[in-house]
Amino acid sequence: MSVAIDHDQTAKWDWPFQKGDGVVKVLDYEDHFEVGLEAHNFLPNEIDVKNIGEFLEIHMAHTTKDDKFGSITRSITRCYRLPKGTDPATIKSKLDGSGILHISGNKKK
Repeated sequence: MSVAIDHDQTAKWDWPFQKGDGVVKVLDYEDHFEVGLEAHNFLPNEIDVKNIGEFLEIHMAHTTKDDKFGSITRSITRCYRLPKGTDPATIKSKLDGSGILHISGNKKK
């Protein structure tokens, strides 16, 4: 069962892995939108981006990884309202070699 998500459309996207204050700049153009989220700690198969109506859900998780300090498990899920007029069928995501998850979508004409 889906539950409506109340979200302030004027609010910026917050992203806990972002350097600085965690706020992400969404480039919202007349014909498309673009956003880049830091995802250095995740592999492509650990990232799930899906459209839920007028919202975008981003989920990242990986199993426990051991390092010299102990064990680390990371998991995050965030939902954001898509910019007005975005065509959900055109949303694309790509993780680049620098660990930035790029998400974009075209606007309906």
